[in-house]
Amino acid sequence: MKQHVARAIGLTGGIAAGKTAVARRFEALGVPVHDADVAARVVVEPGSEGLAAIVDTFGQGVLDAHGRLDRAAMRRRVFADGEAKRQLEAIIHPRVREWLRQHALAETAPYCLLAIPLLVENIDHYRWLDRILLVDVPEAVQLERLIARDGIDRALAERMLAQQASRAERLALADDVIDNSSSEAALDAHVQALHRRYLALAAER
Repeated sequence: MKQHVARAIGLTGGIAAGKTAVARRFEALGVPVHDADVAARVVVEPGSEGLAAIVDTFGQGVLDAHGRLDRAAMRRRVFADGEAKRQLEAIIHPRVREWLRQHALAETAPYCLLAIPLLVENIDHYRWLDRILLVDVPEAVQLERLIARDGIDRALAERMLAQQASRAERLALADDVIDNSSSEAALDAHVQALHRRYLALAAER
């Protein structure tokens, strides 16, 4: 009997585009969503190989009193040190990718979503995905939402956007696009339509 393998759909979008709102709607429809941000925390839990590798590289000073990764201390450590940042990413990112892949392989649902904020920036590591779903808004809308959401000034928001892939780069890689610049009702309808499409695609396997 052929083993069932769920279709794996990468969910991505620029910062403040509304990925979380879209993910919640798919989850409400019973679709499993596996989040790279969750994975990034899991792979450095106490007792994990990831945390051991971080301590080997940076020393015991990156742990808090409970033996957990002191994220604030780690952020300060890598903030102004590009080499330290690369070392940390070399430890965490491969483990996040493996966590996502294993969760996708273990799924019994027709399809699942993998929420990956920096998918486009790391696309070479995610060629195994079946499709890429992009949550898209015009850059001007993205900028205003980011300022409102994080309570930051325009200059900082612009710098944050500049550090990510461009909107054009994301659109070029997307198989499906949700325009999230309209109403809640429009977003609901778009998610429902994509859900039906993904179920149909999964049934063809």
